[in-house]
Amino acid sequence: MNSFIERLVTTRSFGFVARTVLTFMFWSSGLAKLLDFPTAMAEMQRFGLAPAAPVAILVIIVQLGGSALVIHGRYAWLGAGALGVFTALTIPIAHAFWTMSGEMAFLEMMFVFEHISVIGGLMVAAALCAPHRLKSVRPSSVGHLVRGA
Repeated sequence: MNSFIERLVTTRSFGFVARTVLTFMFWSSGLAKLLDFPTAMAEMQRFGLAPAAPVAILVIIVQLGGSALVIHGRYAWLGAGALGVFTALTIPIAHAFWTMSGEMAFLEMMFVFEHISVIGGLMVAAALCAPHRLKSVRPSSVGHLVRGA
């Protein structure tokens, strides 16, 4: 690998930015829900999730808490796992393209494809941050890219 690129991707700041970008869709959604809780409750109601207030609070906790764990790097595997499960659960709840037809079905299917890709990215982050892996990662390797060490 190009020595400049290798040095760049193994820096703490690159890892921090990468983890922040990876979780952008979660922490930005969680902040929006937190700042406009009535709209968050309306979103839960739209998808038939009741009672809306506790469900919205739980969603905010998962989105912001999971993101914080991934961004911080410590226990990133736990945050990535929580966000991955959350994302998988949104597919049948919010993107059930198989119950639709036409352009709407296609659009929702594209959202599902994107969600599956995000889950894959979170799985990679979890694998790189797993506690058993941290013991075997050399400081000069890219392992600290995700875990923040």
